[in-house]
Amino acid sequence: MKIIKNYLTFIIGLFFMALGIDLIIKSSLGTSPISSLPYVISTNVPFSLGEVTFVVNMFFLFLQWVILRDRLGKMQILQIPMTLIFAMFIDNAMQLLEQIPVPDIYMLYLMVLLLGCLSMGIGITCEILGRVVMLPGEGIVNAIAINWHLDFGRTKVVFDCFLVLTASLLSLVCSQTIVGIREGTIISALLTGMIVKFILSTIMRLQK
Repeated sequence: MKIIKNYLTFIIGLFFMALGIDLIIKSSLGTSPISSLPYVISTNVPFSLGEVTFVVNMFFLFLQWVILRDRLGKMQILQIPMTLIFAMFIDNAMQLLEQIPVPDIYMLYLMVLLLGCLSMGIGITCEILGRVVMLPGEGIVNAIAINWHLDFGRTKVVFDCFLVLTASLLSLVCSQTIVGIREGTIISALLTGMIVKFILSTIMRLQK
């Protein structure tokens, strides 16, 4: 029964994470760092954001295997179906949000961005509480941290910066302008982690 609860919690988390990514994009103020590279690629290829997200994450999973080899546990194969569900949620939520217009008012854009950060925070919290598996975006950071004995949090920050920088350079090459990287990218990077810490600490206090 506990395993079912964990998987359900994890999948609910995937939905909120996908919704959060789409809300941040909907705000027109940028993308979240983890989705910056898939977003830029999706604007230059005939594939949806969810489809590109799946492909990019499979590349991250491959890199995990390259780094860890036999140390990559067999359970990590679950990253594939979970990423597929995550990608489907991204595309479905995007289609839903496309039906909701947002007036061209900066404060409204900012509100949508904050809702996106909140949704991502809830989703990441559920992912942590579910304890099923890491998505490849976190899995590759974990693999790097394990193999080179680095701090996960600091490695995550560096990896996110690398994704944003790569996305910016790719955008400049393909579109001669930077697409999807704005103030919202920085806000989401800073705020989402704070939301996760707040929710987790609140749950721990309630449990005590």
